[in-house]
Amino acid sequence: MSGDELFGGPRHNLGADPQGLKRALHRYIIDAIEDSGRNLLEGSRPALAQFVVEQVGDYIARLHLALSRYEMERLAEEIVDELTGFGPLEVLLRDASVTEILVNGPHRVFIERAGLLQQTDLRFIDAHHVERVMQRILAPLGRRLDESSPMVDARMPDGSRVNAIIPPVALDGPCLSIRKFRKDMLKSADLLATRTIDQGILDFIQLAVARRCNILVSGGTGTGKTTMLNILSQLITPRERLVTIEDVAELQLDHPHVVRLETRPPNAEGHGEIKASELIRNALRMRPDRILLGEIRGVEVLDVLTAMNTGHDGSMSTVHANTAQDALLRLETLVGLTGRQVAEKTLRQMICAALDVVIQLTRLADGRRCVSEVLEVVGVRDDVYVTNTLFRLDRHNGEGFLREAPNPAGDKLRRDYSELQP
Repeated sequence: MSGDELFGGPRHNLGADPQGLKRALHRYIIDAIEDSGRNLLEGSRPALAQFVVEQVGDYIARLHLALSRYEMERLAEEIVDELTGFGPLEVLLRDASVTEILVNGPHRVFIERAGLLQQTDLRFIDAHHVERVMQRILAPLGRRLDESSPMVDARMPDGSRVNAIIPPVALDGPCLSIRKFRKDMLKSADLLATRTIDQGILDFIQLAVARRCNILVSGGTGTGKTTMLNILSQLITPRERLVTIEDVAELQLDHPHVVRLETRPPNAEGHGEIKASELIRNALRMRPDRILLGEIRGVEVLDVLTAMNTGHDGSMSTVHANTAQDALLRLETLVGLTGRQVAEKTLRQMICAALDVVIQLTRLADGRRCVSEVLEVVGVRDDVYVTNTLFRLDRHNGEGFLREAPNPAGDKLRRDYSELQP
């Protein structure tokens, strides 16, 4: 017998059904905890871990299973995770290199590392196991997840964003998405190091923030819009008062004077909802120097445009769009969805008066996130947007940025920007 094998006697190899072994062990250990009369589930993790290791060893010895010491220890650790935390997700939540966790049913768990998705070998026992972990995540948050309310978007205590969806809406079983909260706040120097921007773009956005430009950050899902908004906020003078409004709080503002507001979904009876549009209107009464809206996605679009047009220069937000020009059209579409009848010419003049700069983000094939365009919104001529592309990504070789326009055309930036020219 090899040194890795634990016990003698006839051996049975259950490698063909590891989940079956795990299910049986889980039931066995729950029974053992109840029989022990000890409150192990409410005690310390080390005490529970020691108990589980002993019980796993006893179970393996009694059934003469052929498991290595490594397999036994890993099995014991997974069971402790299942008993105390979030099951197979525990190891991913502890891994600082993992930025997103995506669970597509019990047998497909993906992660994002360095901007790239990859499938893991982690598995849940079954769909019920996934839903139990979902409930453990959501229970402390006071959020409900059941057939009558099968979708939840929430913020975990550590700031991570979680989205859960179950049947009948999710046809192939429960799905869970976790965007992990960064413990270390990125700085502008980090964006330079990762080639998200270059020094010319950094100099420009520093000027744009200092000159109180209204800035819209645009991009697809996972392109780093919230990260860019965080970086922009770090450039704001500490003398200013900021009010942030988000559906799920993700912004990490390193600023001494911040008021954070978060929308609230309706309760089980359909009451108590607080929308972003209501919070924007309330924020205007809070003497903000700048308003930072996490994302423009609905009827709040008119309120934020109005705020930007009524003396709250320097405000910022994000929007989902594939190009900087599309971002302007996306705002038009959102206004149309409000049901308000606004003439196209009037609407475009309103958008141009509200916005000064659009920063477009993209994610390249190698996973790198970067600025693909910096667009100045100049005005409207013949009912068409007049814009000025200041920088764009050099897509010919995928490296570096091209300075397109020699100077901004708008009054806020034109004078000072000329001083930044090399």
